[in-house]
Amino acid sequence: MWNDKKSIALSKCCVVFFMALLLMCAILAPRGFRLWIDYMPEGRMAYFLTTVYLGSVPAAALLVLLFMLLNRLGRGQVFVGKNVESLRYISWCCFTGAVISLVSALYWFPWVAVGVAAAFMGLVVRVIKNIVAKAVSLQDEADLTI
Repeated sequence: MWNDKKSIALSKCCVVFFMALLLMCAILAPRGFRLWIDYMPEGRMAYFLTTVYLGSVPAAALLVLLFMLLNRLGRGQVFVGKNVESLRYISWCCFTGAVISLVSALYWFPWVAVGVAAAFMGLVVRVIKNIVAKAVSLQDEADLTI
C-alpha cells in the first residue's frame, strides 16, 4: 500500500537522480556542445558553457535544499520555520535561474522559454512558501493556546 513514507522516499530518490543528472550534464557539457556545434550559432560555445555552469549553481543549491526539506518532512516536521526558509531559498534559486536564462537569451533566444518556466516555478514555490508560513504561524498560535 502506498503511504507518505514511500512517497517521501520516492521524492528523495528523484532528487538524488536529478543531482546525478546535473553533475553528469556539468561534466559532459563541453563534449555535448561539441556534438551540437553544427546547430549552435557561430562562436557561441563559451556563452553556452557559461550559461550551463552558472545555471548549475542555483540548480544544485535547489536540489540540496529540496532534499533537506524532504528529510524534515520524513521526520514529521511539516509546519516549521526551517521549511519556510527552505522554500524561500528554493524560490530564490528558481528566480536566479530565470535571470541567468533571460540574460542568456541575448545570445540565443530559446533561453527565454527556460527563463519564463523558471520564473513561473519561482512564483509557485513563493506562493506555497507563503501558505506554509501562515500555517506555521497558526500552529505556533495553537501551541501557545494549549
